Amino acid sequence: MSETDRFTRLLPERKHFIDTIKMIAYRAETSMVSIVREKLARADDARSLLLQILNTEVDLAPDLQTNTLTVKSHPLTQAAHDVVARHLSQPLNETETLFPDTNLRLVFKVGSV
Repeated sequence: MSETDRFTRLLPERKHFIDTIKMIAYRAETSMVSIVREKLARADDARSLLLQILNTEVDLAPDLQTNTLTVKSHPLTQAAHDVVARHLSQPLNETETLFPDTNLRLVFKVGSV
């Protein structure tokens, strides 16, 4: 291969860092899948439903009076999926996560609620 067509290899430190981020993301996804499975009749559908939930458009509504940032997802394709997404949002809300570089606490809501 010519020099311009060759892939650039990551330095070992960078590869280790990237692999660590990927592992953290996979573990977070797996934790959310286990929460989604609690409300599904077919556990095999959990990962694909989580992907649908994560790819759904959201509206962001900051409220400086209460120091919250509400993340409201649009309704999913089926009402039963909205029930699962609400079930997932409960433990996420309990973490009281702050939006980076702000004092706004994230609040997750689903659909028309």
